[in-house]
Amino acid sequence: MFSRLLGLIREQVFAALFGAGYAYDAFVVAFRIPNLLRDLFGEGALSAAFVSVFSDYNANRTSEETWRLASNVLCFMTVVVSLIALFGILCADWIVALLAPDFNLVKGKAELTATMTMIMMPFLLFISLAAVVMGILNTKNRFFIPSLASSFFNLGSIIGGTSLAFFLPRYGYPAIVGMAFGTLIGGFLQLAVQLPSLKAIGFRFVPILNLNDPGLVRVLKLMVPATIGLSATQINIFINTNFAASCSEGSVSWLNYAFRLVQLPIGLFGVAISIAALPLLARQASQKKFEDMRRTFVSSLTMVFGLTIPATLGLVLLAEPIIKVIFEHGAFLASDTHATAVALSLYGIGLFAYAANKVIVPVYYAIDAPRFPVIASFMAIGFNVLIIMQTIDRFQHRAIALSTSLVMIINFTFLVTVLYNKIGGFSVSRLSAGIVKVGSAAALMSAVLLGLKAAFSGWFDQSLQYQCAALLVIISASAGVYTVALHLLGLKELTDVTTRIRDRFTRR
Repeated sequence: MFSRLLGLIREQVFAALFGAGYAYDAFVVAFRIPNLLRDLFGEGALSAAFVSVFSDYNANRTSEETWRLASNVLCFMTVVVSLIALFGILCADWIVALLAPDFNLVKGKAELTATMTMIMMPFLLFISLAAVVMGILNTKNRFFIPSLASSFFNLGSIIGGTSLAFFLPRYGYPAIVGMAFGTLIGGFLQLAVQLPSLKAIGFRFVPILNLNDPGLVRVLKLMVPATIGLSATQINIFINTNFAASCSEGSVSWLNYAFRLVQLPIGLFGVAISIAALPLLARQASQKKFEDMRRTFVSSLTMVFGLTIPATLGLVLLAEPIIKVIFEHGAFLASDTHATAVALSLYGIGLFAYAANKVIVPVYYAIDAPRFPVIASFMAIGFNVLIIMQTIDRFQHRAIALSTSLVMIINFTFLVTVLYNKIGGFSVSRLSAGIVKVGSAAALMSAVLLGLKAAFSGWFDQSLQYQCAALLVIISASAGVYTVALHLLGLKELTDVTTRIRDRFTRR
């Protein structure tokens, strides 16, 4: 939560300093290039593959073999990712021309994007190594520091980037270039802050690069289909960026600001539950405890629905006031607020599916069946292109947000159906009962939210303090009603959490 809130502050800084348009469009595309590769080689494919193999080693091998695997993977990733980053630096102009060809129509925009791409490419190395370290710590049941590490990325981006944004123009560089250097500083801090915890659990780095090591080979074999599958996701992002760059200026920025807000509940709920569940699912799979694994999966998915469905309704119903309070300052105009809010509402429709997929996909790695997420990803490309081409002329940037949500829902339906057959079924009745309880509580919450929104409508036309107060009251009261309703309906996952919290405070 702390990390996501700092990420939100980071976006507020961008909105206030650069608004939505020339400079921020260029930054978004430049950062998207190493960020796409991060998903492929860092926090996506590598993380899932490494945790599955490392969990098996941790449960069934000696400590020496386990740490040797970790060192080998770290060395291998350092070499490979460094070469990829170097290639990205040398080919930055070509990559920008491929990703956003319409930037060449605006004087200096493509060149600025290429410059920031070169600056930010080494970020890929830091974040990939940070993902391996995070996987090691999570497998050893260390979750707090790895989860907090991305907060240091945001701190580095905010403090370092903002300082350089004010400093560099004195030497003839655009202010936005300072934010690119801030991203690099943040990536280094995300890795560095985890290293003391790594030492504390007994890890001692050994410089070794053995390409024939069975553990490394297993990681790479799992990574190949995962990388192919994620490459399909990145192709979709490439397609979306290409389409957005062809829309009116500011479209890339509006979509990015909106998606950053959707990432808040995705990271807070979907990613957090996935990070916690993956080592447990991998351990249960390696120990052939499949019934336990099914229960863990259903419980995780129920928790995701319980947290994301009310978040979806909140984002859709409060899109405009949320965007207005967070971003409408400095260079960010009222017209930007409206365009971003529409995109946020459309992104919000697919929030539950996006977060649920974060829990479903790791199960495929745990049972050594990663080809199905690959199939789902390539299906998504076809659906995405089809939907956008049919709607973009009429809806412009809104078509891209809508397509993203619809594709995520299609992906979710496919993945959960196939998984049901692959693991010999799971308790649909328990999952359905949980969804009914969540839906009932969410319906009551929505009624309260709409009533309060109408009651406080006048406050959103007054000062920022009034707007913040109105949002705080509406969100807090709605969340309180939802929690109480869910507790009265007896959702097991909520009861378990509240019982554990009460027991912990009782012991203290």
